[in-house]
Amino acid sequence: MIQAAKRLAVLAEAFQLTEAEMKRKALPLAAELTLVIPTFNERGNLPELIRRVDAALAGVEWEMIVVDDNSPDGTSALAKEIARKDPRVRCLRRVNRRGLAGACIEGMLASSAPVVAVMDADLQHDERILPSMLAKIRSGADLVVGSRHVEGGSAEGGFSRSRAALSAFATRLAKKALRADFSDLMSGFFMLRREIVEDCAPDLVPAGFKILADIVASAKQPLKIEEVGYMFRERLAGESKFDLKVGLDFLGLLLNKVSGGRIPVRFIFFALVGASGVFVHLMTVHLALALPGVSFKLAQSVAAMVAMTSNFFINNAITYRDAQLKGFWPQARGLLYFYLVCSVGLVANVGLADWLHDQYPVVTLAALAGVTMGSVWNFALSSLFVWRKD
Repeated sequence: MIQAAKRLAVLAEAFQLTEAEMKRKALPLAAELTLVIPTFNERGNLPELIRRVDAALAGVEWEMIVVDDNSPDGTSALAKEIARKDPRVRCLRRVNRRGLAGACIEGMLASSAPVVAVMDADLQHDERILPSMLAKIRSGADLVVGSRHVEGGSAEGGFSRSRAALSAFATRLAKKALRADFSDLMSGFFMLRREIVEDCAPDLVPAGFKILADIVASAKQPLKIEEVGYMFRERLAGESKFDLKVGLDFLGLLLNKVSGGRIPVRFIFFALVGASGVFVHLMTVHLALALPGVSFKLAQSVAAMVAMTSNFFINNAITYRDAQLKGFWPQARGLLYFYLVCSVGLVANVGLADWLHDQYPVVTLAALAGVTMGSVWNFALSSLFVWRKD
């Protein structure tokens, strides 16, 4: 009640109104806490989530921003229908943009509340610990993490054994790579001061799922971090978004942060796909040479085409999945452009390597420089011409 009165006084001063006028105009109190809820096909969970949050945050001025990635099940339409009845709920519908991290960033930056929290819509995060998390923020913490790995926490109810093992491995890897000293770096349930997000927003990576690790790695100053344990629950409706691509996104994020943000996540994927293409190329050469009457020159040419084709489809599925080419003709056209781009990249590769070898006759150095030049060239032209966003 005291805090509500203080916020009413601040609003009155800002609008140059008396408190009596504020009450008479029925202006809503400013939210102290914004809950950012990234969604994709969560229509079946949203009403129950709002009901549970409302019960958990009794006495707290809160708002909810549902950031929906254009769900085909009508999640955004339902969120807007609810918002017409409950002004604490807002909906941000994103079209032609996908990714949990990007949704969280946009939602947090859309808030004007001093405190923001991120939680999933699938009801696996226990909303009952929100008051405890907020109390720690009020007491001076910068970031409070809902943790499955401290006292009172468990992931047994919501994780399969294999996913739990993978999460534990990723947490250990991330803690070492990012030098983060708390138990659940992979958590998607956390609360922090909004000013922290405002400061580090330009350095955050919108691709991927694990926004918490990115915030910790990108913070301008060391953060005072605390944790609150919670029981990770089973999903009520819908299905998990966790898959191999999520794991690859997280690996790319770690490499990006270890490099100080100098190497873009997308280029990391592009380079890894290129490395897989070397393996495909060598396998194809050996298989072709095993056939009667096939010369090395023909085997090499066929292998180059097979490797480029493999690289195109893997890049289309993973590296550029936010600009993914779908349908026969778009993919056929993209594949043709990719062949042309790689041909230009090969010329750049050979040209630089040959010049460098003439200046400094060190074969390994010249070859690596050529490969690097070709990779950068292919990446730049592929982003510009093959998977360009209109």
